[in-house]
Amino acid sequence: MNTRSMIFTLYGDYIRHYGNKIWIGSLIRLLNEFGHNDQAVRAAISRMNKQGWVQAEKQGNKSYYSLTERGEIRMEEAANRIFKLKPEQWDGKWRILMYSIPEEIRSIRDELRKELVWSGFGTLSTSTWISPNNLEKQVQSLIDKYDIKEYVDFFIAEHKGPNDNQRLIEKSWDLNEINDRYQEFISRYSQQYMIDKSKISKGQMSDAECFVERTKLVHEYRKFLFVDPGLPEELLPEKWLGAHAATLFGEYYKELAEPASRFFESVFEDGNELKNKDVSYNVMTHPLLLD
Repeated sequence: MNTRSMIFTLYGDYIRHYGNKIWIGSLIRLLNEFGHNDQAVRAAISRMNKQGWVQAEKQGNKSYYSLTERGEIRMEEAANRIFKLKPEQWDGKWRILMYSIPEEIRSIRDELRKELVWSGFGTLSTSTWISPNNLEKQVQSLIDKYDIKEYVDFFIAEHKGPNDNQRLIEKSWDLNEINDRYQEFISRYSQQYMIDKSKISKGQMSDAECFVERTKLVHEYRKFLFVDPGLPEELLPEKWLGAHAATLFGEYYKELAEPASRFFESVFEDGNELKNKDVSYNVMTHPLLLD
C-alpha cells in the first residue's frame, strides 16, 4: 500500500479527530505497523507538505504535521461520503459543467478532470461533465482554485429527453464495472469480518491488530470515492451492491473501532497532548456505530 495514500487514510480516520496534528515520530510508529519504513514516511509527508495538504511545525526538537485548510476540507468531504448512511434524495436536476481549456495550460485541465471524477462527475461527452448531486460549492471551489472562470460554463438543468435519465447514466458511468468492484469488496471482506469478529469476542486479537485491520478496511473502502459517483437511489440499477458493501463496511468498522482507537491513542500520546483531542469526537457515537 502506497505510503502517502496510507497517511491520507490515517488523517481522515484518526488524526483529524485529534486536532489534525501529529508528531512525525508517532506517524512513523503507526505506519511501521504496515511495513512502511522511516525514510518512506518522511519522504511521503514531505511531498504532501509541498502539495499543500499538510503544514510543518517545530516544537523544540520535534516536528509536527497538521492538515492545511485545503487538507481539512478534503478530509471532511471524503468522510461525509465514506460514512454516508444512505444516498442523497434527488431533486430531479442535473449539474452540467462544460469547459474549453487552452492546450498551453493542459496540466490544469488534467488536474481538473481528476478532481471532477473524485467529486462524482461523469463524462457525458468530451469536456462535458454531469452529476445529479448538489455539487455547486465544489464546482465553484475548483473554478477558484485553478483560476479558470473564463474557460467554463456551469448549468443546473432538467433533462427533457428524448431518452430517459438512465440513458444519461449509461453514457456517463460504467455502473457494471463499479458493481463488480463492490462484489470483489464484499467477497473479500465478508469472510474476514466473521473471522475477526470471532477473534475479538474470544480476546484473540490485539488492539494493534484491530488498528491495522480497521485502517486497511477504510483504506480499501475509500477507493470507491474515485469510482463511485454516489448517485441518488432513484438512478441506481436494481441489483446495485453499493448498499450491501456499505452495510458490511459499517458492521466491520464497528467491530474494530474501539480497540483500534485505543492503540492509536497509545501511540499518539507519546508525542502529542492527548488532552487536545476533539471533545466532539467519541468513537462510540460515530454514526456508523449507532443502532
